[in-house]
Amino acid sequence: MNLKKYCLIAIIVLISKIGTAQEGLPIYSDYLTDNYYLIHPSMAGVANCAKIRLTARAQWFGQDDAPSLQTLSANSRIGDSPSAIGAIVYNDKNGYHSQTGGYLTYAHHLMFSRNTIDLNMLSFGLSAGLIQYKLDQSEFFADGFDPVIAAGGLEPTATNFNIDFGFSYHLIDFYAHLTVKNVLNNEGINLNEQGLSYDNLRTYIFSLGNTFNKFGSDWSFEPSAMFMYRDATEEASFDINLKTYKEMDFGTLWGGLSYRRSLDGAEFLDNSGVSSQKLQYITPFLGVDYNSFVFAYTYSYQANSVVFNNGGFHQITLGYNFNCRREKYECNCPAIN
Repeated sequence: MNLKKYCLIAIIVLISKIGTAQEGLPIYSDYLTDNYYLIHPSMAGVANCAKIRLTARAQWFGQDDAPSLQTLSANSRIGDSPSAIGAIVYNDKNGYHSQTGGYLTYAHHLMFSRNTIDLNMLSFGLSAGLIQYKLDQSEFFADGFDPVIAAGGLEPTATNFNIDFGFSYHLIDFYAHLTVKNVLNNEGINLNEQGLSYDNLRTYIFSLGNTFNKFGSDWSFEPSAMFMYRDATEEASFDINLKTYKEMDFGTLWGGLSYRRSLDGAEFLDNSGVSSQKLQYITPFLGVDYNSFVFAYTYSYQANSVVFNNGGFHQITLGYNFNCRREKYECNCPAIN
């Protein structure tokens, strides 16, 4: 099966019908692997350590030109000040279509508690980014496509500037995040002469959670949830997550399970007529903090009756923490201490 033909059809339909073929950095479940900064700019520099995270995601093993994603992010406080900076670069490829982007972030953290022992902090973050979209048409002739679509060049590109803004609130073991991604409207991105364009990529993301542990226990548990809403298409989805930590002599062993479900269904034909289904992902993940290093593996299974491929989504996260300060908060807050 030639995946490229299906990807081309999907790109044309998505751009022309709902106008959101690509929206910047894709939002998967990798934020659960100590990587909240990927989706919330206000999390830049929130921790006691500066962080570097590298992720690689592969999908549908065995299929030609299957979707893949690579990200590299770093964030840190600026000295002992309440300000922080961060940066993200990524490459996302799906069949003929690809996008490469980068973001720079500034965040500011306000302490409301009278001392640094009790955590009560409000954070603001702003990211500005450039994204280049590319449609590789060099193989369209060999696959029997109409050459008129290559009139504008074999690799048409478009570049978009946009910003993300959000805030986070941490109160002892509780946290909440709200982010608006792609705040600005695009001028209309056209990748071919058919005039297919889209301008509203705005997405709202809300996350909250709390960490619980018994006094003196090496175990802790972190239930959390995320809600995502896309403005242009009025699509919504949610994540329900449970993460567990175990303190070890060498560091921390952690893992968990995430369930994502779309609130919007898609109709399809089967033997009984027209049926519908909603997108569902089940994602187990496992990670370890060893001294200053972080390693995590994530696997996502698409639990729908009609799917392109039964293969899953594999993702690896590598991380390094440096310039660490003393754990000054008396809280069970892994993202901070």
